[in-house]
Amino acid sequence: MTSPTVEFVNVTKVYRKGAMETHALRGLNLQVNQGEFVAIWGPSGSGKTTALNLVGALDTPTSGVVRLEGRPLGDLSRRELSRLRRDRIGFVFQAYNLIPVFTAYENAEAVVALQGVPARERRERVMQILKDVGLEGMEHRRPNEMSGGQQQRVAIARAIASNPAVILADEPTANVDSETAERLLTIMQQLNEERGVTFVFSTHDPRVMKYARRLVGMVDGAVASDEVKASGV
Repeated sequence: MTSPTVEFVNVTKVYRKGAMETHALRGLNLQVNQGEFVAIWGPSGSGKTTALNLVGALDTPTSGVVRLEGRPLGDLSRRELSRLRRDRIGFVFQAYNLIPVFTAYENAEAVVALQGVPARERRERVMQILKDVGLEGMEHRRPNEMSGGQQQRVAIARAIASNPAVILADEPTANVDSETAERLLTIMQQLNEERGVTFVFSTHDPRVMKYARRLVGMVDGAVASDEVKASGV
């Protein structure tokens, strides 16, 4: 049997400010397997974004174990975590986080270049992914020349280009209108089905929940429900 792509084992996360403690996660246990299309949903303060930050090695748990592809993240050095974020994790943020002076192509290519992929292979891969997300012909546009939905497509292309084990999408539809959100979700669903890319969303958007094939509901830092749907839409 293969290991889960993502695994939380009795994970807690406590934020401290002076004498005040905020318990963001309270004994979280969760597994996500390769190729899943999962939405972690819940109200603000439920712990869903904290969970994504721990998987993305952007934060560390107070206790418990977070594993990616069977590797406990707490056992890795800072250099190993940096390499892990570069090679095995794709990020899609609600604020896009594109480099403003880079073109769409350059933004999507940046991580692949850091991986040392040869130039010809890099170009073929990035151009194909930009085509897959509907940005063919827009390769040379910079973020300020693109709509919010187009910028988010660049962010999706950038996340996929590095061939990660999992893509973490934190409220990816928060800053776009309903029509654009549907298009983005359709693109991500197709990438999941055709390329086998694992997606884990943090969301409270019913549109994301409609497309997801598995819904993990969180309340007060723990899993309150876990439902596998018959189909994504």
